[in-house]
Amino acid sequence: MQVQIKICGFTEPDSLRMAAGMGLDWAGFNFFPKSPRYVTPEAVENLLLHIGNTVPVALLINPDNAEIDKIVALGFPVIQLHGDETPSRVAEIKARTGLEIWKAVGIANATDLETAQTFKAADRLLLDAKPPETAENSGGHGVPFDWSVLKTFASDARGNLDWILAGGLTPENVAEAIFQTSAPAVDVSSGVERVRGLKSVAKIKAFIEAVRQP
Repeated sequence: MQVQIKICGFTEPDSLRMAAGMGLDWAGFNFFPKSPRYVTPEAVENLLLHIGNTVPVALLINPDNAEIDKIVALGFPVIQLHGDETPSRVAEIKARTGLEIWKAVGIANATDLETAQTFKAADRLLLDAKPPETAENSGGHGVPFDWSVLKTFASDARGNLDWILAGGLTPENVAEAIFQTSAPAVDVSSGVERVRGLKSVAKIKAFIEAVRQP
């Protein structure tokens, strides 16, 4: 089965259009104002004109109901929760929207994987590197976690949860990450940037080719 690919943090149409043309599965848009990849709802409406068949994902951090309703109104089919949302809050958002809900969980050790498995209402888990304690953003730091902790992350432990590997992936290491973890999907943000917050067309191309290599 082909490994699926998500690239997060698009802010420019050219890189998005190229990635979509290469068969990108999901494109993430960051609605957290403190992120270098932040985009306004107005900017996203323009970006979505270039997305082709790629599925758009709205990244939110600890959103209130008003923010969620605004994202629903934009037509996003997927919401990725990347903050301190509890399992009950994830379930509440799922019930409120009826959309596909992903929950990002910072991973450093096996205990964090146990925490991840409590998010039963999530349609997918995004397993990211746990951010530094001083970080304002919960993702996009460009540092991988120890992939060996995923060796026991078997389907029987996850129940029906699908998952995505994130955290410090690059065109240079993503093939090895997939080999070590058997990840069904991968997510990249800073690993395909030319400068912080702006995507590199060349790196996006290299990343997708590295994942899809025979």
